[in-house]
Amino acid sequence: MAVSSPVPSVQHLTVDDESAGQRLDNFLMRMLKGVPKTHIYRIIRSGEVRRNKGRVNADDRVQAGDVLRIPPIRLSERAEQKAAAPAPAREFPVVFEDEFFLAIDKPAGVAVHGGSGVSFGVIEQLRRARPEARLLELVHRLDRETSGLLLVAKKRSALKALQDQFRERETGKTYLALVKGRWPDKLKVLDQPLHKFLLPDGERRVRVTTRDDPDGQKAISLVKVARHLPPDHALGHEMSLLEVTIKTGRTHQIRVHLASAGHPIVGDDKYGDFDLNRELARQGLKRMFLHAWRLRLQHPASAQTMELMAELPSELKKWVE
Repeated sequence: MAVSSPVPSVQHLTVDDESAGQRLDNFLMRMLKGVPKTHIYRIIRSGEVRRNKGRVNADDRVQAGDVLRIPPIRLSERAEQKAAAPAPAREFPVVFEDEFFLAIDKPAGVAVHGGSGVSFGVIEQLRRARPEARLLELVHRLDRETSGLLLVAKKRSALKALQDQFRERETGKTYLALVKGRWPDKLKVLDQPLHKFLLPDGERRVRVTTRDDPDGQKAISLVKVARHLPPDHALGHEMSLLEVTIKTGRTHQIRVHLASAGHPIVGDDKYGDFDLNRELARQGLKRMFLHAWRLRLQHPASAQTMELMAELPSELKKWVE
């Protein structure tokens, strides 16, 4: 006899001490295993998620003792199976590690966390590989197709201290990006506000907007030309290797800023030159050329200034050598 799935009901989650200070969206993604990320953002925007009976935003930080009301959520059978399946244990190349945090060199093609059609990401695999760890939490995010430096906190105090640095723009985050065309040496500051929106299928996109847009988010990218690649490097197109330092951490910020300037990142499947991407894929470049290269920060315990660096992975290095 077939057994019907239980009817989903309202949940009430109480935030514990270890989760205090987390963004609401990150907290819910961790607690609601198997629920697509787009659905989590949808129920937050619609006001169906309540904190202490009041509305709450995705980037609000939860506090110990907060009571969150979660509306009924029904998962498909396939999603339930995915949620029940444990993430495979996996370690990643470590750039730095101590008792407070670790910095890993994330490969391209790996999401930082599960959700939005992805069963698991870096953080779930790390937790599986380190069952003895009391706490492993993402300090920040990288796009799935972006490689490079990613910080993971091992103590709640370190998580808060590092996230405060990111939020107060006290860190220096520099990326390497290969773009189409010859970047003008004099163009060093990109500061167009960015506007997030959803496609009809629920996928997230970003565009530049005007300064009077009430939904526009301030975004600043500083660009330095590392090298101009000659036109015969590939397909007759000149290309430029850029060092891009971001002063704000907006969604898809570098990708949208560079594309809006007429120099999209090669291999970018959302904002790039799709014809060029196809040609480059045939020549062996099958990913976006964006790498989180260098990060300056203060140690969360000692306040000592640190500079971490992750060299270009081999599949990108060969395109600029």
